[in-house]
Formats: sequence, C-alpha cells, structure tokens
Amino acid sequence: MTKYLIDVNLPYYFGLWNTHEYIHQIDIDAGMKDKHVWSYAKKHDLTIITKDSDFSNRIMFNEPPPKVIHIRFGNMSMKEFHKTMKEVWSGVLEMNKDYKLVNVYKDKIEGIR
Repeated sequence: MTKYLIDVNLPYYFGLWNTHEYIHQIDIDAGMKDKHVWSYAKKHDLTIITKDSDFSNRIMFNEPPPKVIHIRFGNMSMKEFHKTMKEVWSGVLEMNKDYKLVNVYKDKIEGIR
C-alpha cells in the first residue's frame, strides 16, 4: 500500500488526507528541516506531498524513493483549494504510480519520469 507524507505547509485538516495512507509531518516533527523530511520519506518509502519547490528540484537529480507530488497552485482560498484537490486527486494518485514527480496545477497535472 502506498503511503504519503504531507509536508507541514499543507492543510492538516483535509478529508482526502485524513486516512491511514497519509502521515502528516506535524505528527512526526513540525520543525523537521527539508533534508530530514526527505530522509524520513526515503527510509519509509513515502511519497512527499508539498508546495515546496525544493523537493521537486531535488527529485530531478535523484531516483525514488521518495517520489514527490508538488502542488503548484497560486494563492487561493481554502474552500477553492479543497474543491480543486477533490477534482484532481484521483488523477494525481494514478500518475504517481508511474512518475517520480507529479506537478499539480490548477488546470492540469504533469508527470516527470
């Protein structure tokens, strides 16, 4: 079963991510530095879900694990964020199976091998 690590910069209270498949960084250590988040995800074979471009930059020079899902929305309300994520999330998860990096934009999803 695939597991995901939700970066601290994403909403904690979000229905899609409140299952046993998702671990929130806040529940591990809210103050973890990016390199420790990366190491933790690698050790536990987790996909990192983030808005932080440092992770998507890093995966370009590394092989999984971890994989990265980079949410690349601009500023939006939480209501709009939740609505958009619910609309695209199944497609994001499907792409995550085949790509080391999945970029999620408001109007498209892009996979990079």
